[in-house]
Amino acid sequence: MLRKTGVLAVGLAAAGAVLVPGVAAAADGPTPYVIGGHDATEDYSFMVSLQQDGRHFCGGSLISEDWVVTAAHCVQGARPDQVRTRIGARQHNSGGTETGVSRIIVHPDFGGQKPQGGDIALVRLDKPVTEQPIKIADALGDAGTATRILGWGEHCAEQNCGAPEILQELDTKVRPAADCHNLATGKEICTGSDTPDAMGCYGDSGGPQIKGRPGEWELVGATSRDGDEDPKCASGLGIWTDVTVYRDWIAEQQAS
Repeated sequence: MLRKTGVLAVGLAAAGAVLVPGVAAAADGPTPYVIGGHDATEDYSFMVSLQQDGRHFCGGSLISEDWVVTAAHCVQGARPDQVRTRIGARQHNSGGTETGVSRIIVHPDFGGQKPQGGDIALVRLDKPVTEQPIKIADALGDAGTATRILGWGEHCAEQNCGAPEILQELDTKVRPAADCHNLATGKEICTGSDTPDAMGCYGDSGGPQIKGRPGEWELVGATSRDGDEDPKCASGLGIWTDVTVYRDWIAEQQAS
């Protein structure tokens, strides 16, 4: 679930039943995909669906055989036994490898009222998987850097328009930080697309923003929230946590 600016997305009560507190809610399946995107053109072995009771609620990225990066607002307050994953599948409801979760670590900076970054969390799987993880990039790159976002989230500007079974992708690019509203400069990515009325939305939270090319993708971001003051997801801009600036924190947690 994409977090709207300044609001922690812990549920879409109006859209359906709220799941366990602390786990971003899903209504009758993922609510819902990347607006303006299209079916994935390749297999992404590192793509993760975070699930509760068999229903997708957020995305994530496999960064080692047993660790996943996602958004803090997806899992804050959740117990490991409340979350399961599906790794490396094009569909959130079949294929890939299913696992449980043994540990959840939310970044300590998350939860403040002012933009300060920290919308990032680590999920440790309860078993190693054989899917190929994605490397975290050394750095994001300058404004204009070509990127791609992936997810099973909302596919239209209104909620409850149906969940895609097939993973969606959208080509995007890094925008100047000043273009986004309430962005933590140096810790978050202002993201835009040349495709009109296209961006990540509810259900995409925690999922990857990547750069590179097929076979050489690198992780740069984790889906966080809307990037402008228009409440519609597809109004033009989105904010992703810059995973590259948290490389040291991630390494410390993996070693602990």
